[in-house]
Amino acid sequence: MPPLSSSNWDRRSILRAAAGLAAAGTLAACGSNNGRGSGSGSGKNLAQMFHAYGEAGTEQAIKRYAAAYKGAHVTTQWITGSNFESKLFASLLTKSAPDVFEFHPQYQLIKSGQVADLTDLVEPVKDDFNQADIASHTVDGKIYGIRMIDDPQFFFYRKSLLEKADVEPPTTLDELIEAAAKLTTDKVKGVFLGNDLHAVIQPLFYSAGADTLTDDNKIAYHTDGVVEGLKKLRKLFTSGDLLLDAPADYWDPSALNQGLCAIQFCGMWAMPQFQQTLGDDLGVMPFPKVGAAGKPSVYNGGWSVFVNAKSGNVDAAKEYVKWLWIDQKKYQEDWALSYGFHIPPRTSIARSATKLKSGLPAEGVKLFDEYGHFDRIGWTQAMITATEDVFADCVRKNGDPEAALDKCDKTVNAELKKLFG
Repeated sequence: MPPLSSSNWDRRSILRAAAGLAAAGTLAACGSNNGRGSGSGSGKNLAQMFHAYGEAGTEQAIKRYAAAYKGAHVTTQWITGSNFESKLFASLLTKSAPDVFEFHPQYQLIKSGQVADLTDLVEPVKDDFNQADIASHTVDGKIYGIRMIDDPQFFFYRKSLLEKADVEPPTTLDELIEAAAKLTTDKVKGVFLGNDLHAVIQPLFYSAGADTLTDDNKIAYHTDGVVEGLKKLRKLFTSGDLLLDAPADYWDPSALNQGLCAIQFCGMWAMPQFQQTLGDDLGVMPFPKVGAAGKPSVYNGGWSVFVNAKSGNVDAAKEYVKWLWIDQKKYQEDWALSYGFHIPPRTSIARSATKLKSGLPAEGVKLFDEYGHFDRIGWTQAMITATEDVFADCVRKNGDPEAALDKCDKTVNAELKKLFG
């Protein structure tokens, strides 16, 4: 699920806070109101923190689930605007910190002792989770966090515009560049990759046959294929066929829905909105192959729930998390499929979900299964920022990709040494 459409941030802006967690004492506390209240029932008072999702009904759903729990009085801090990450990490330093919060798997959270080990909750049902989700939350055999939703990202396109321009859905980056040129008119740009291009950095790596890191936490993105891809994206950026400075960023479906472009990179969460506006005039495809060693890719985002290990209510918080995100399959399916489309991380739920069994949703699931890539838990925000700098230098400007990647390598290797020795 994306953030509110009224803000201009994406999931990576949240990750920017993670690298500074250890030094987060410089952040201001967010006040003494922890949102718990006194509660009218018996048992513990727990607080959970969520960012404000863009889909209507999400806040009411999370609060409805919490109200159904009888083991504690659970209140929800629903953080609107673009400052979820700063409020979360500032709050984690105070006595008003949430007992439960959503975020993404990040090694710093584990190393700093901020998140509780949830292996005992997940282990009995581990085989019912997407195993890539399990791996992305596991360090030294222990599982930290429970995935709530998987958010595959790919290209959506207007079938009629491609047919009118005699263009087939591109299967390579070269074909995408050629298609963008044919699809561009005085009113419509060929393709939209997001305003800052950050959304396609990891897809480019994957489609070039590379990765962010190896399994043993070594650099995996500095390859000839990635260099080639950077040069081709520079060509697209300067072609005049790429939509720049759209009113909303890639996570919002408005660029394609409003006819500003013919092809848009976005997430599966927006599929219902795309379908509502475009109906059958909508297709979906993975990020195309880059270079001879490449393969089409689908980057998977998503959100996970964590227990604050420094809370005074760790056991009660774990019981609540188990109840909601392990035991209550009806709520897990509701969360994944009633407010936008997401793939449930529980394979049994995903298999039985009727909304994903036919049409474009089924095609999206197929692409996810065939080409999906997941975040590495050791891939930190400092590393993400370093690759964003590569794009700024080589795609937005005319910098040398090899030199930019060499500079990026220094930052990434320093981070890896700090984290893993």
